[in-house]
Amino acid sequence: MPRIVYLIAAARPNFMKVAPLWRALAARPGLQPVLIHTGQHYDRNMSDVFFEDLGLPQPDVHLGVGGGSHAQQTAGVMVKFEELCLKRRPDLVVVVGDVNATMATTVVAAKLHIPVAHVEAGLRSRDMSMPEEINRLMTDVVADLLFTPSADADGNLRREGVAEARIHRVGNIMIDTLVDKVEKARGNGAVQRHGLKPQGYGVVTLHRPSNVDDPQTLAAILAVLVAVDLPLIFPAHPRTRKVMLYNGLYDMTGLASSHLRIVDPLGYDEFMNLVIHSKLVLTDSGGLQEETTWLRIPCLTLRPNTERPITVEIGTNELATVASLPGQIARILAGGWKHGRVPELWDGATAPRIVGVIEGFLAGR
Repeated sequence: MPRIVYLIAAARPNFMKVAPLWRALAARPGLQPVLIHTGQHYDRNMSDVFFEDLGLPQPDVHLGVGGGSHAQQTAGVMVKFEELCLKRRPDLVVVVGDVNATMATTVVAAKLHIPVAHVEAGLRSRDMSMPEEINRLMTDVVADLLFTPSADADGNLRREGVAEARIHRVGNIMIDTLVDKVEKARGNGAVQRHGLKPQGYGVVTLHRPSNVDDPQTLAAILAVLVAVDLPLIFPAHPRTRKVMLYNGLYDMTGLASSHLRIVDPLGYDEFMNLVIHSKLVLTDSGGLQEETTWLRIPCLTLRPNTERPITVEIGTNELATVASLPGQIARILAGGWKHGRVPELWDGATAPRIVGVIEGFLAGR
């Protein structure tokens, strides 16, 4: 009988990490991946279109938890995932990233004595005001297999007293999807459909509460972007757009008549086409810091810290503030940005390395 592996997906960043893992697991005759969608991103623009672009099948199980507060999401996932595990006990639970469902399913599995593998383990911002940092720490404490993307993540885990046998540096799973899809995305044609010129625009993504939930903070960011002498396209998270509309920021910041164009969330291929052909990316996302480093595209991360410092140390990323943005953007437009390099093992072969470790782990149980 094949070993049952529950593969947990909850939000858009998870889908890019889950897709190569699902394929690598499904290719091994001794393993049976069961794809579980917890439902954190549950509408078509935030979920279904990504499954289609990434070649993922429909989830085997949809927990349907949906939105709500952090406590509501976490509790909802824990209750429904426990029910699922009690009905059909898996041999392993694989979680990715740092969303609420990652921590919630890990805790449930650990209490049921089901082993857990965490993909993207060891990342640390050291900012406990971020819910994601709490999720990372709690997940890594109890997970049996910790799959890290880079040497700094290994070091974080060692300093926290994690046993060496649990740490496995395998590379960056996000880059597996990028390597697999980059040529398809490159030819998607989204740049032309949006009336843009290659290398003649920037891409903006903002979704973190610290940037978008407070109208004054968001207004200050938008005021800088409106003043930039470069067309910008901004696929806006529904929560971000709601704050703009409810607080009149379109009129207050001059956004309605500016070159900053707000569009709905995009599928993977369309979005990556825009990124690949852009002059710069401004984001508060974790994954985009990595993707732009691999693509050698200048990236400005509008946060005071990052759990992916390797993208700053050797990649194309820099941290930014509202005050520093104009000067940093001017430096990019003047051609003064660092070229960066791709970190070790960010080569598109992370998923097979992970599955190799999983096979050895399960064989020993």
